Amino acid sequence: MTEHQISTVSEIDLAAIGEGHVAYLRQMTSDEMRARFPAAQSIRPGLNLWALFSADGTPLAVSDDRGSILASANENELETVSLH
Repeated sequence: MTEHQISTVSEIDLAAIGEGHVAYLRQMTSDEMRARFPAAQSIRPGLNLWALFSADGTPLAVSDDRGSILASANENELETVSLH
């Protein structure tokens, strides 16, 4: 590749790079969870939660305890990164 060539990576390819190895940790409210994920409607509104997502954005775990989310990632041998 010459210095003038630019390589692009699609969102799908970027997500696949860390699939099964990298997960991201994000703090969010239960209201945000309910809005983004219809299956989360049973979560009580008004809670502050920690969520663990796979590299492609699939939710893996949700808890009000950050430590339990990190433990879950560790048990599944996932490298975690935080998103703010």
